[in-house]
Amino acid sequence: MQREVILREVGLRDGLQSISSFMPTADKLDWIGREAAAGVAEIEVTSYVPPKLLPQFADAEAVTAGALAVPGLTAAALVPNLRGAERGIELGVHKINFVMSVSETHNMKNVRRSREQSLAEFQAIAQRVRALPPGQRPVLCGGLATALGCTYEGKVQLSEVLRLAAALAQAGAQEIIIPDTVGYADPRLVRQVLRAVMQEVGPLPVAAHFHDTRGTGLANLLAALDCGVTHFDASLAGLGGCPFAPGATGNIVMEDACYMLESMGVATGIDLPALLAVRQVLERALPGVALHGALARAGLPLGYAGASQALAA
Repeated sequence: MQREVILREVGLRDGLQSISSFMPTADKLDWIGREAAAGVAEIEVTSYVPPKLLPQFADAEAVTAGALAVPGLTAAALVPNLRGAERGIELGVHKINFVMSVSETHNMKNVRRSREQSLAEFQAIAQRVRALPPGQRPVLCGGLATALGCTYEGKVQLSEVLRLAAALAQAGAQEIIIPDTVGYADPRLVRQVLRAVMQEVGPLPVAAHFHDTRGTGLANLLAALDCGVTHFDASLAGLGGCPFAPGATGNIVMEDACYMLESMGVATGIDLPALLAVRQVLERALPGVALHGALARAGLPLGYAGASQALAA
């Protein structure tokens, strides 16, 4: 299936990190397998952090192994430091998503180090990856949390976003991810920041990660699409939120984003009815957890046929 846009599932990491009840490993693997079967090509399956900090990821090794066994799936994982990256390398994960924050305050709360210390960690990770045989190197991505605003510091200076993006690119990032960690962004700001970052780090690909905290998530996705971004993070049922940013609720809803794009004629390669059916896993495994999504409430329009179906035909 030809894809014009890649929607990447981050609910297994960003969604579950704020949920206190542990989602059983078997249910996580069921979620991964069913989403991959529905056409989701990339899933951030876990985070390599100490279980005492985030117990939800105590089964990171088992989840990674299960995801790597799914044919055609790119299995990614979030890491905040070299130790986490080493675990990912040992497990053979396809993609390592390093995270640091543009906001110094948020970086201290989220990963317990200064921004300059985080940059040094990333440089060490990149050096470790380069030392591997070419066929064993994971794709290394650099994520800049709070690039579009911070709960603690408010407006973030674009000059700092560009400085840190350039530093990650120079150190060896193969992709830059720009997240609206706390849902402060609007379409105008998204266009301003993403165009500047893409110019700064080109030809590296730039991806976007939006939260719908204030209802602008899908509008921000469209703004990023207008800038030429083709890789977007989203979460099944809109699970998510940063535990170190008060009030930062869920990611954009994967199903709603898929429906919007497909209805516009932008192929995602995802079977939307099959994707909607994966919500059953969450309903079973996370009783009492709020699941979001306008499409799940209203259903598909009569006679609906998305762009991916047209291409498949």
